[in-house]
Parts: sequence; structure tokens; C-alpha cells
Amino acid sequence: MVALFPRFALKRLTVSAKAADETSDMFEWKPEYSVQIPKIDAQHQQLFVLAAELHNAMSQGKGKAVLKQSLARLIEYTKVHFACEEQLMNQYHYPEVVAHKAQHDQLTAQVVDLHKRFLSGETTLTITLMVFLKNWLERHIAASDQQYSVHIRGKAAA
Repeated sequence: MVALFPRFALKRLTVSAKAADETSDMFEWKPEYSVQIPKIDAQHQQLFVLAAELHNAMSQGKGKAVLKQSLARLIEYTKVHFACEEQLMNQYHYPEVVAHKAQHDQLTAQVVDLHKRFLSGETTLTITLMVFLKNWLERHIAASDQQYSVHIRGKAAA
């Protein structure tokens, strides 16, 4: 498995007010992210809210307890969301369900590993990590999720 979170020690980044302003809308939901399945869109929006909470806590220098709680909420909700997507894909016999689930499993494993390393003090949360999460969310929704959406909406309409 190719690691999306490199094993290098992520150093704590002190974020200047200017840098915080430049990334303050990093996790802003945009209409073009819609997969046109209301339940999934609502979950995607919630993922953006939780990621923004984590980003804001990190960029404001909140304590480890706050970051730990925000990261844990994001991880748990992500698992719930992935399970919901996978259930829909199975229900509508999406032919790429195995490959899509593999993407989910890979990200989940990496984020759980990051969480463990964060809790042990081995790593901290950085802007680099936040940019990675943002890019992953956007690319995954724009590519993989749009593909299953077309399939599911086609089957549901039939």
C-alpha cells in the first residue's frame, strides 16, 4: 500500500494570521461537489464541516485535547459515511464497488495510523496534512463519487 501520509515526522507548524486567513476557507463546500444524491451530499457537507473544525483548531493553536477530539470525530464520521456509500453501491450493484471500497480502506487505515501517532506524540497536525485531506476529499468526490453517483441515479430512475 502506498502511504498517503508520509512517515516523516510532521513538525508542528505555527500558523501566522496571514496564513490562517489564506486557508480559512480550505474546507468550504461548493455546489460542484454535489453527487445529486441528497443523503450523500449532506454527509459530504458534514465531512467538510468536521475537517474545517479540525483545521480551525489546529491553525488557532488549540490544545492537544481539542485536536484529539476533532480528529476523532472526523475519523468516526468518515467511517460512517464510507459505510453508507458502500451500502448504496452494493444495493445498486455498482461494478466498481471493490475498487472504491479499497480507496476508502486505504484512507481509513492511514488516518487511523495518523491518529495513533498523534495520540502517542509521535506526530502533530500541520497545514500539509490539512491540504492533503482537502485535496483527497475534493478529488475523491469529483472523480470516484461522481462515477458511482451516475450509476446509482441511473439505476434508481429505471
